[in-house]
Amino acid sequence: MSKSYTPGLKIIENALIKKKRILPLSGQLHVDKNDLVKSDQIVASANIPGNVQMINVSNKLNIDPNQIFDSMLCKVDHEVKKGQVIARNKGLFGFFKTELKSPMDGILINVSDVTGQIIISEKPIPIEVDAYIDGRINEVYEKEGVLVTAQGALIQGIIGVGGEQKGTLKILESEKELDNLDLKSDLICVMSSYLDYKMYKKINQLGLKGIICGGIDYESLTKILGYPLGVAITGSESVTTVVVTEGFGDINMSERTFQLLNKYKDSYCSINGATQIRAGVMRPEVIINIDSDNKNIINNNNESLILVNSKVRIIRDPFFGLIGTVSNLPKDLVKMKTETMVRAAEVTLKDGSKKIIPRANLEVILSD
Repeated sequence: MSKSYTPGLKIIENALIKKKRILPLSGQLHVDKNDLVKSDQIVASANIPGNVQMINVSNKLNIDPNQIFDSMLCKVDHEVKKGQVIARNKGLFGFFKTELKSPMDGILINVSDVTGQIIISEKPIPIEVDAYIDGRINEVYEKEGVLVTAQGALIQGIIGVGGEQKGTLKILESEKELDNLDLKSDLICVMSSYLDYKMYKKINQLGLKGIICGGIDYESLTKILGYPLGVAITGSESVTTVVVTEGFGDINMSERTFQLLNKYKDSYCSINGATQIRAGVMRPEVIINIDSDNKNIINNNNESLILVNSKVRIIRDPFFGLIGTVSNLPKDLVKMKTETMVRAAEVTLKDGSKKIIPRANLEVILSD
């Protein structure tokens, strides 16, 4: 049977979801294997060392390095405050003493009688990693993190901005519905249509956690970020998280995606706008935890495999954005209008027409 591998988006109602929750450095775990966790539960934490500042006490007090311990008024590992006197020389006959004050709040971590210098470190910065999704701890990586597994609906987008957020799904049919939202809880709104900057700005001002939309134009995305997006590596921006399911332009959300989101409206979900298109591809995503029969979980290890009857989206002009079904995969190379010989697929569109499309211009839609 003819087949081909091509990138694909997942739109699955009942999938096995696995998420590694890893610390940036060694830390402490707060859960054990097989524990049930909630999305906002802290599963691991660590302390990032603060910035350090070296001070040449020997020069500032005009003393020899080997005299530094006699001049110190604070001990190693003790906390110091900004402006606190931490060292003083003996002066001349007990007079004209010179004092050294701490330039910042922190901890004295080192005193050297060789260099005559001390090191003050800012207080450690605590970081915490939550579970992100409701699930079970499937694996524990000592001092590093955990693997959380869950059962739920998974929808991947084309591009997104902003980091991880959690909230209740709300379907927006029009802009007027924003005025009637109950803002007491965290909300993530779903728009089946195109998102412009005016709409984004209003949603942002209301404090909603995220937006899931069909399409967005490059100009609006640039205004949201505050700078032009070059290579698509996003996720660290301090903006309202946006997940775009279809692509750039005035594009409506696919019926399959919207119906799945609409089915679980008012459900609690997790979203992440982080996108990376280079090595280590990362897709923006929407995850909705659901309770259903474990036997129906889809765990497709061949998600990039395109076969006859595979559902695909065309990702290049002149049929950009159209969705169809692969009706044939010719074994031989096909000559295109540009006179190039490529691997192609015959795609039957929704209107019944058949088009010969280069396989590189297709994206699999993995759905149940």
